[in-house]
Amino acid sequence: MIMRRSSDQLLLPVNPVFLWLSLFVAMGLNMVPLGHAPVLPDVMALVLVFWNVHQPRRVGVGAAFVFGLLMDVHAGSLLGQHALSYTLLSFLAITIHRRVLWFSLFEQVLHVLPLFYASALVALAVRLLAGDGFPGWGVLIAPALEGLLWPVLTWLLLAPQRRPPDPDKNRPL
Repeated sequence: MIMRRSSDQLLLPVNPVFLWLSLFVAMGLNMVPLGHAPVLPDVMALVLVFWNVHQPRRVGVGAAFVFGLLMDVHAGSLLGQHALSYTLLSFLAITIHRRVLWFSLFEQVLHVLPLFYASALVALAVRLLAGDGFPGWGVLIAPALEGLLWPVLTWLLLAPQRRPPDPDKNRPL
C-alpha cells in the first residue's frame, strides 16, 4: 500500500456551506463588469476544478453544468458555451482527482494546467463555430494565469479545514 507523505497535514471535513458559498463568490467575481478582456482568469472554472479535485462527490458535473448555464445567461453568450466548457473541465478534474492529490502543490499545477487549456479551447471552438470572430492570442494567457492561481486558491480554500496545532502526548494526531 502506498502511503501519503508524513508532512501532509490532517484536514477537518469541509463545511458544505463554505463549499457552496465559495462557488457562488467565484461566480460573483466572474460577473464583476471589468470589460471584455480575454486575459482575465476564469475564477469560476478555477474554484470548480478545486472542489472537483478535493470533493468530487459534492461538486460534480451537474453543478458545473448549472454554473455554466448561469454564466452563459449572465454573459449573454451562446447558451451552452460555458456549460459545455465547465462540464468538460469538471469531468476531467474528477477523472484525475485521486492522482492530483498525491503530488505537491506545484506539481498539481502541471496536472490542472492542461485542464484549463482544454476548457478554454472548447469555449473558443464553440464561439468560432457559432460565427464569432477570433478574440486574439490573449485567450491563451488566461489558462496560464488560472494555473498560477492554483497554489493561492488551494491555500485559501483549505485554510478553514486546517487543524490548529494542538500537541498532546496522549493523542499523536
